Amino acid sequence: MKILDLYIFKSYLKTLASTFCILMLIFLLQSVWLYISELAGKDLELDIILQFLINVSPRLVILVLPLTILLSSIMVFGSLSENYEFAAMKASGISLQRSMKSLIFFTFVLGVVTFYFSNNIAPIAEYNFHNLRKNISKVKPSMAIAEGQFSQIGDYNIKVKNKYGNESKLLDEVIIHQKKNKPGNFTVIKSKKGEIISEENSDILQLKLYDGNYYDEVISEDYSKKIKKPFVKSYFKEYLINIDIASINDVDFSQEDDVNKHSMMKVNELSSAIDSLLKKKIEDLDVIGSKMFNRSNFKTIDYNLNPNDDVNYESDNFLNLFQPKKQKQLYDLAISSVKSTISIVKSNKTIQSFREQNLNKHVMTMHDKFSLGFACIILFFIGAPLGTIIRKGGYGLPLVISILLFLAYHFLGIFSKNLAEDSSINPILASWLSTLIMLPFSIYLTYRATNDQSVFNFGESIVSFYKKLENYVRG
Repeated sequence: MKILDLYIFKSYLKTLASTFCILMLIFLLQSVWLYISELAGKDLELDIILQFLINVSPRLVILVLPLTILLSSIMVFGSLSENYEFAAMKASGISLQRSMKSLIFFTFVLGVVTFYFSNNIAPIAEYNFHNLRKNISKVKPSMAIAEGQFSQIGDYNIKVKNKYGNESKLLDEVIIHQKKNKPGNFTVIKSKKGEIISEENSDILQLKLYDGNYYDEVISEDYSKKIKKPFVKSYFKEYLINIDIASINDVDFSQEDDVNKHSMMKVNELSSAIDSLLKKKIEDLDVIGSKMFNRSNFKTIDYNLNPNDDVNYESDNFLNLFQPKKQKQLYDLAISSVKSTISIVKSNKTIQSFREQNLNKHVMTMHDKFSLGFACIILFFIGAPLGTIIRKGGYGLPLVISILLFLAYHFLGIFSKNLAEDSSINPILASWLSTLIMLPFSIYLTYRATNDQSVFNFGESIVSFYKKLENYVRG
């Protein structure tokens, strides 16, 4: 039995490692494509790009690992069934549960390691990733002038229609907005042609413009003069702009900001933050309630009036006690008070809604760390029986089925978390919902896989459908 356990364990470990590497490569390339706008044109060193990939990897591991376990378990047990190795084991009296024994122990250990990884390593990587992205965003070297959009370089916003020539240093139809201490675009420069002539690694970006106009808005207190002469226009054949980019070229990529988002926290930190947010929420609601009560003036009402001082007045409208002019003032005052109260309520509702979302995100992040480990275990109990049912190894049918199951699991999680952000459902339930839905499915598949008749009937129906679909696609 030890030889059999070792054989199955080695097969699973090899498949797990190779599948994990392939999926990580795919997701890394997808991440590079996702953040390409932040990396392109920045003249970054190779070690900075490697830091970027290393820091983005842990968040991908959390996404890739459940899919890897599901796919690997389907492939390994599918291959055992396809090659009649599992049938030989059953003939020798070895059940499915016994053949899974070593892998069950390994998967439980992997679930614990996954929790440790998501709780201790992923938050640090997320923190470094946040700071690195922020530092990369500060880097805008001379060649980072994009076509067809404004690029901010120093105190200038520069837009060009086309870039061409050697190293794309020649420019067509240049528009420049010069920033000043006051709001608005008071200085605008337009030219038909342009050229970047600064040297490499220089702290000065030299931009030479040809055949253009310089517009400068005139600031005048006299409105009539401003209408007559709104701006000064100057024509030039050549115009040289020197832009200081010393601070841009000297970005410290190791600089760290004091940020503490929920994705950068461990379980104990999240628990403490949740307690603080709940306490703050209760305090804010008490303050809002006190303010609204004080605005109502109920506090000033004298409830100890002498009944002898009461006046008997028979009318449906107490406003008839006042003169028409006074009535209008009371109406206006009441309307103004109601509008002001509604405005305050809406403003506080927006603030409380934002804080509620922040609290829910903290709760979901904390429970995600626990649910991820359980998800790895449950997905294994889905993949292993399913592999014996479909009796197919390799990356064909197992890949299709595992992707469909993982997409169902993943999108259930996304959908539930989106609902939980605004408290439509409990945030704790949102973190566990996809895992809990997969739990009865794993029990059902394990039960079917232990029944020979059900295994073959169910497996043949899936394989038959897959073959029909394959023949249809091939024509």
